[in-house]
Amino acid sequence: MIKEVCVGDYRSALRALKHGANRLELNADLAQGGITPSIGVIQQTTQLAHQYNVPVIVMVRPRGGNFIYSNDKIEIMRLDAQKIAQVGADGIAIGILTSHRQIQTEQLLYVIKDLNIELVFHMAFDEISNQKLALQWLIEHNFQRILTHGGPLEQPLNIKHLQELIEQANNQIQILPGGGVTKKKCG
Repeated sequence: MIKEVCVGDYRSALRALKHGANRLELNADLAQGGITPSIGVIQQTTQLAHQYNVPVIVMVRPRGGNFIYSNDKIEIMRLDAQKIAQVGADGIAIGILTSHRQIQTEQLLYVIKDLNIELVFHMAFDEISNQKLALQWLIEHNFQRILTHGGPLEQPLNIKHLQELIEQANNQIQILPGGGVTKKKCG
């Protein structure tokens, strides 16, 4: 079992690594649901994690709130994603939606174009109205994982829906339960 830990800074990354984390998701401002950390934090944390042979996935999100972004924010996300790849991170976690709660495919493809790193669609997935169609699109566009709570974050982890997603994924993409998953809640 892979133990992925969501961390908000270098210090918490070090703590997670010392406690056996197998993969890190690096964010800034976890109180806002996670946003893109600084390049310095990304570089230092990635170098540290690689000493433990642990991959680092970095959040690409220019602000908290919803997952609908202006063209200016999309360009910021594209530049951030390029820099994240250049400093050696192993992947990015990203999600861009339309106002109709679907993947904003054109903008997302623009941001990830020419990246040679792991792609994770983050918990914006939980807001998508047609998840079956979205899951298939993510498979077709080489995403490796979907981070999902299986439903709204304010509700308990939706195990039944997660099982349905895993079945639908058919080993073509990983379904990673997240959002409030802790040692206390999982045993």
